[in-house]
Amino acid sequence: MSPTESKEVLKIEGLSKAFQSAGGRNEILNDLRFSVHEREFVCILGPSGCGKTTLLRCIAGFEDFTGTAECNGKRISRPAPDRIMVFQDYNQLFPWLTVAQNIIYPLKVQKLYDKQERKHQADIFLSKVGLDGYQNYYPHELSGGMKQRVAIAKALAQKPDLILMDEPFAALDAITRNSLQRELYRISVEETITVLFVTHNIQEALTLGTRIFVMGGGRILLDEPNTLPKPVTPSVPGYGEMWDHFSAAIGGQAPAGSTEEKDRKRR
Repeated sequence: MSPTESKEVLKIEGLSKAFQSAGGRNEILNDLRFSVHEREFVCILGPSGCGKTTLLRCIAGFEDFTGTAECNGKRISRPAPDRIMVFQDYNQLFPWLTVAQNIIYPLKVQKLYDKQERKHQADIFLSKVGLDGYQNYYPHELSGGMKQRVAIAKALAQKPDLILMDEPFAALDAITRNSLQRELYRISVEETITVLFVTHNIQEALTLGTRIFVMGGGRILLDEPNTLPKPVTPSVPGYGEMWDHFSAAIGGQAPAGSTEEKDRKRR
């Protein structure tokens, strides 16, 4: 199903955001306009400071802005359970609750399901992220990657219309990051979720995204479908060309010796 044939989940019209500082007015986002449709996995790619995280925070309802943003036709003005955010910091779980209790807590607050079904939902989504059997562990007993798996399971269990992910794998080692990328893509297909995923990593955007934005200077410089066949690896036809295309759009190449540069050279 193409985006134009599916339900519009998010609509942004003229969204702008500025901060006032001692040095004057600092414009972070400038007149953004786009839509996201059901089942799209949109990766927002760009360098640090280009407004990616601020955009996600506006959509989540954490920041005031000018213009309009709607989720399923409802105007966004504050946080709501139809939009769940997964943060970069993997210490986003309640340390005094077990893994299962962390997932169950928002279900209880939103009055979703009865007590037994909440536990069942926690079991289902922990299994999906590969943490079956860790229900009674506490966050301090988990690695960073495992904590992010719990955070993703927590978001999925609430069945939001839109999941917002702010570089959730950036603090992880390369092996764990690549593993979680594969698992997240698999889950996104199984659960038919809609995702906005912020990253500064071209490889990550190509691996996960069905559509890729390039941001710069508070604007969307490029909005293109990701036409690479899934699962994406550096050896698939067209990978090198797509990598170069998005790198050029960002305005620079990856540093020599970086993971992205090595991927590009393997094409």
